[in-house]
This record gives sequence, structure tokens and C-alpha cells, in this order.
Amino acid sequence: MDDSTKLIALDWGTSSLRAYRLGHGGAVLDKRALPWGIMNLPVVEASAAGSQAGFEQAFSEACGDWLRDAPDTPVMAAGMVGSAQGWREAAYLDVPLRVADIGAGLTTVPTRSGAMLHIVPGLIERGALPNVMRGEETQVVGALEDGADDELLIGLPGTHSKWVRIAGERFMHFDTFMTGEAYAALSSHTILGRTMQRGANFNPQAFERGVRVATDSAGINGVLSTIFSTRTLGLTGALDGAAQADYLSGLLIGHEIAALRGSRAAVKLADDPRIVLIGDGKLCERYHRALAIYGYTNVGVSAQATERGLWKIAVQAGLVRQD
Repeated sequence: MDDSTKLIALDWGTSSLRAYRLGHGGAVLDKRALPWGIMNLPVVEASAAGSQAGFEQAFSEACGDWLRDAPDTPVMAAGMVGSAQGWREAAYLDVPLRVADIGAGLTTVPTRSGAMLHIVPGLIERGALPNVMRGEETQVVGALEDGADDELLIGLPGTHSKWVRIAGERFMHFDTFMTGEAYAALSSHTILGRTMQRGANFNPQAFERGVRVATDSAGINGVLSTIFSTRTLGLTGALDGAAQADYLSGLLIGHEIAALRGSRAAVKLADDPRIVLIGDGKLCERYHRALAIYGYTNVGVSAQATERGLWKIAVQAGLVRQD
């Protein structure tokens, strides 16, 4: 097996930096995770020149040894490193667009080591309420099957959940739901968290009870009203502290999927599209449960989407060859 390095790929987000050394066909030869997200860069001595010294130091720690061993290896990064707060802002590409066009929009940054860093652009969908993404576009590319022309709905659960509609190998539309961040804020900084016991074993019954709220008349007033039931069900003895956390999780995810279903119905899209989830395994399992309650049956999970996406975009850009 050829274990020579073909691409160094970075998934560089707000709170973390993941580096991959990829070989023939995008095979992962090595990987590492560092805490150096763009908002938590290494502290560099004052004598270090330049406002980008923290990025340079994080870059060196992530892949400096790999580049010393293979100095001509192309390097590519996706994520918030290309934001306005990142190393160099990479302009957004407008949706709709062809998946194959992402590789033509890379932004380059010369590094102290002499290597050129190629940053993947984010995507923007303009309109009265614009939507943006950085990093998720690369995961979506990694989850796609070459040559598929049917509609595909890709869900990326997380702090800011994304739902991306792909048709004919084109990004057509995407939505963002701040479900994960709302859960963290509600459970940690509101009265709902006062009686909540977090960290207990998963309670599927409480979770599914929450998911179903938005399916019936009890949920008609929307999420701002129904979240208070997390507290009142505790006060009346219907849910203990451990169950309340999973109930709130299910309630927020249920409202997210109900809104997604409603928006699809409004433009007459398929009732049961093929869905692929990308993200943390336990969180994807929660979404899988919730989607089934809402009638979505054709659901799968994509593994290693980030690594595959970085490789595929590098091929698009001509940085590596797809042998």
C-alpha cells in the first residue's frame, strides 16, 4: 500500500482544529486534533511578528512535521478559518450552485513555512433572511455519491443544525436551526435548568415525548411557548430531573423537524426524501428517532464526510489527482 502523503487537510473551526494526512485516493494515513480553534489560538511571544502569529503557530503544530517530511504536499483547510475572524476571509459562493464549482473558489494564504494554504469558501443563500455556512459545505460534498441525480436532504445536527437540499449535484437550498445552542442556553441559563439533572443515561421515552409535542394541538403555540412545559411537567411530577433534559432535547428537535417538514410541504417537495445525517453518532441517533416519528423512513448516516469532502474539493481544484 502506498503510504506517501498526497494532501494535508485541515478542518479548522471556532473551537478546534483537526488535521488529516491523506494518501492515495484520500485514504487517511494519520490524523490529530488540537484545541486551536480560531477563537482559541496559541499565545505567541510578543516578539513574534505579525497579527497572524497565532494562526501560524497553530498551523505549525497541526502539520509542520508532515510538511517537513513532504514539503511539496498541497494543504487545504475548511471551516471558520476562512471567516472574517479567521486567517484570511474566503468569499462566500452563492446558492444555488453546482457542487463541482466549490473547488474553483479557493482562497490562498502564504504561510511562514513556505507552504500555500488553500481555504474552501463558505456558501450564502441570499434573500430577506440570508443563510450562510462554513465547513458544512465540505461535509456535504463528502457525503455525496458521484453521479447521483435524485433529490437528497442532508442534515447536519449540532450547535447550528443545517439542512441542505441537493438536486442534480447542485446545492439548491439550506436552512439553519440554532437547536443545539438554544438547548445549551436554556438548560444552563434559564429557570428550566434549575430542576434539570444533566448527564444521566439517555431516557428515550422522555425524548420521544418531547419530539411529539409539535405533532399535535398542544404544540400549536410554537417553541417559545412549549419549552416552558419542561418546567411544568417537572413541577407536576410527570418528569423527574433526569428526564427533563431529554424531554427538552426532544422538544427542540421535534420543532426543528416540524418546521422543516412544513417548509418542504409549502413548496410541494417529496414527503419522504432520502436523508443523510452527518455528525456526532449519539446526536445523529436522536435525530434518527425524531425523523421516524415525523414519518421520515429513508435515513442514513455518513461517516468520515469531512475527510472525504476535503479530498474531493482538492480534486476539483486540481491540487491532487483522483487516481
